[in-house]
Amino acid sequence: MTLTVNRPAGPAGPAAHARPEHAPFGRTLVAFVLTAVLVSGQLYIVIPLLHDMAAGWHASAGALTWLVTAFGAGYGVGFLVFGPLSDRYGRRRLLLIGLPLAAVTSALVAVSPNVETALALRAVQGVAVAMFPPAGLAYVAERLDPRRRVAAIAAVTAAFLASAVVLQVAAQLLVDVTGWRGLFLLSAAGFLLAALGVRAVMLPDLPRERGGSLLSPYRAVPGLLLDPVLALRYLATVLLMAAFVAVYTGLQIHGGTSPAGLLALRASGLPVIVLVPVVMPWLARLSGPARAAAFLAVAAAALAAIGGTGAAGTALVLLLALYVAAITGGLPSMNEAISARAGQARGTALALFSFALAVGGSAGPQLAALFDGFTPLAYGLAAGMAVAALAVLASARAGRPRRS
Repeated sequence: MTLTVNRPAGPAGPAAHARPEHAPFGRTLVAFVLTAVLVSGQLYIVIPLLHDMAAGWHASAGALTWLVTAFGAGYGVGFLVFGPLSDRYGRRRLLLIGLPLAAVTSALVAVSPNVETALALRAVQGVAVAMFPPAGLAYVAERLDPRRRVAAIAAVTAAFLASAVVLQVAAQLLVDVTGWRGLFLLSAAGFLLAALGVRAVMLPDLPRERGGSLLSPYRAVPGLLLDPVLALRYLATVLLMAAFVAVYTGLQIHGGTSPAGLLALRASGLPVIVLVPVVMPWLARLSGPARAAAFLAVAAAALAAIGGTGAAGTALVLLLALYVAAITGGLPSMNEAISARAGQARGTALALFSFALAVGGSAGPQLAALFDGFTPLAYGLAAGMAVAALAVLASARAGRPRRS
């Protein structure tokens, strides 16, 4: 999930000039990529655990999809809150508060005595981990060598998406050993290690001007939401992310697939998540909206093929990989389409883009639970992807200047 925020004024004074100009590339990238996987993966880690959690609490797996939704809701709110706070108080300061807090909330989820408590704590956990994406990406954009920033931002952004596969696979492999509570305790330990890692590699915060009120960054929000072009693109973004999460949730609760089969289906998406960004420069001749609409159409076709053929085994693995490839290409294309439209309000527009992703991620599990079986779910999500593609095409037409 990509966030763009305004850069603060450069360092001033003798103390500032004594600091290294650029952060170390290799160490910073390793620390931030691993932290990004852990942070964003908390949205998905529950999906392979639904049956184990349901058995422990004598609830249905479908009802426990709210544990994903609760986290996503807190995560989305956190994006809007902590982006401006990191501008105002500094990236390093915010991360060294947020990551330990994420460790505490993850440990509390692990000891939840019932579903209701777990729901509340998952929402708080979502808010806590949301401190990393805006502050982390802003730090990369500010403090790394400009020649390496594009590659670093692409790597961290890909890590957010890859976490959907990595954390689900890890959870499925480890749950029989640690139990679902043990996995949240491991996440808590991971956040403590992440805090130590970013503390070791991050440079001191740059001096910041704190003029204006805390609400000033939000003044552009109403205009952005009421812009008909951006409204259509935000709608498409919500549908894109909702379908992505719903597919994996549906495989867990409706798929009727063996644990080994589920593992293969989850892992099938990882190679394309890595490879698609490599070929994206060759598609740059197309506009952002055109690319986004094309990828969404491919996603709709892949899901329709899954539903229409009743794909299983190798066919399902290949079609799911095609679907994940389409999502991997569609996400940055939507980002570009929204950024190009926003003008000087680009930072706030992309914060809303990330919020739309969180809304979609929260809605996905509930969509999966609404359908009685994976085949009707695939058909329904294919229709949603088609609507998203049409919304992007309509936004491109609405954004063209009218002839007199």
